Amino acid sequence: MTRRVTASLSILFVVGLVLFDRGTAPLNPYHAPAAFALGSGQVASGGFCGALPQ
Repeated sequence: MTRRVTASLSILFVVGLVLFDRGTAPLNPYHAPAAFALGSGQVASGGFCGALPQ
């Protein structure tokens, strides 16, 4: 019983979040952000401890 309630609430939360996201912003694939926004996009400068020696 507890698993069924928890799973149902989780699914409802995810569906609600998706519906909220779709309802608040128009879908425009040409102005969409990058799929992976892992940084500013600028090349790193300076030292980096994990860099291999040249």
